[in-house]
Amino acid sequence: MKIIKYPNKESWGELLKRPTLNVNALRDTVSQVLDRVRQEGDRAVIEYEALFDKVQLDTLSVTPDEMEEGIAQVSPELKSAIELAHANIEKFHTVQRFEGKRIETRPGVTCWQKSVAIEKVGLYIPGGTAPLFSTVLMLATPARIAGCREIVLCTPPNREGKIHPAILCAARVAGVNRIFKIGGVQAIGAMAYGTESVPKVYKIFGPGNQYVTAAKQQVSLRDVAIDMPAGPSEVEVLADATANPAFVAADLLSQAEHGVDSQAILVTTDEHLISNVEEEVRRQLAALPRKEIASRSLENSKLILVKDMDEAMEMTNEYAPEHLIIETADYMAQAARVVNAGSVFLGLLSPESAGDYASGTNHTLPTNGYAKAYSGVSLDSFIRKITFQEITPEGIRAIGPAIETMAAAEQLDAHKNAVTVRLTSLL
Repeated sequence: MKIIKYPNKESWGELLKRPTLNVNALRDTVSQVLDRVRQEGDRAVIEYEALFDKVQLDTLSVTPDEMEEGIAQVSPELKSAIELAHANIEKFHTVQRFEGKRIETRPGVTCWQKSVAIEKVGLYIPGGTAPLFSTVLMLATPARIAGCREIVLCTPPNREGKIHPAILCAARVAGVNRIFKIGGVQAIGAMAYGTESVPKVYKIFGPGNQYVTAAKQQVSLRDVAIDMPAGPSEVEVLADATANPAFVAADLLSQAEHGVDSQAILVTTDEHLISNVEEEVRRQLAALPRKEIASRSLENSKLILVKDMDEAMEMTNEYAPEHLIIETADYMAQAARVVNAGSVFLGLLSPESAGDYASGTNHTLPTNGYAKAYSGVSLDSFIRKITFQEITPEGIRAIGPAIETMAAAEQLDAHKNAVTVRLTSLL
């Protein structure tokens, strides 16, 4: 990991750069796959599954028998853990339900909003180096609470045409309607356009590799909504002299093992912590099964020493991390100063892993600095708010003249007339 001491503010832009994810080079390949899926449906999807996932499929749907067979393979301990996590995620997202209030903006002019679920949503769950069954819970649980009528899940099968049992178990617990054995770009295309087997959805959620990211970007231009812009995962640990070096190292490594393009950053006011964390990272890394991935990720990672906590917080808000862990003596005071972050973990005993799995918060979060403008997935991600207004004779008399004046000023005479005819009818 690179060590940077007391960087000047002019260097922050370069210092805080993420590993680049250039999807432009993939555009032609992704477009070709999407076009074939749109035109040929299931046939194209099955051919691409043979090409990319090395599996010969007769049908794309997971059958009820396959569902039961897979769930039976999940250990009681893992099933219990999935159920605990689901219960916490459900509690946290249930309290996010929107309650619209009627407001009379003028006597006789009443306005309100109604929350309506997105009817059809698609979830993409990677199944490569780490099958992310936890993401099934994070996406399907709020979708079900929101009232989405159809929750479709696509995930790549193994070479025997099987879905990872834990993904099937999480899908059952969280309330997924239909599961398909489709990965990669072809999965995004199937959900965006619809095929003979896969229904077209209105919004697609979920992480994926650079091809999936590029596909989501392309279909979002005109065909379907997506959850948010995506990039490699990241964490920042903000720490002072009271932080536990073993905890900090464990937090950095838990991020680093996500993928070779992940980034982990320590920002600290204590120089001794940096050397202690370095030593702990080396010790803990040696014992990790995914140490090769984590080692490559650490090449993108940095240990940054700053002069005081004011500078640390300014740098943190400029970086806008996906995950922010605050391990300082006054972590609640520092938390109050956070304005740009996806999800924040406070104190010595709140690792990022808690939010990734079972505390109840959502782990689908904005990366690559998008936390400056985007929220993580929540109940709101699965709903729309429709506005209503009702105007009485008293109301149209109160606001009608202002509408006429404004419409005339914009030279939209038909807009003005729509009010004028009503006011005239009341004379």
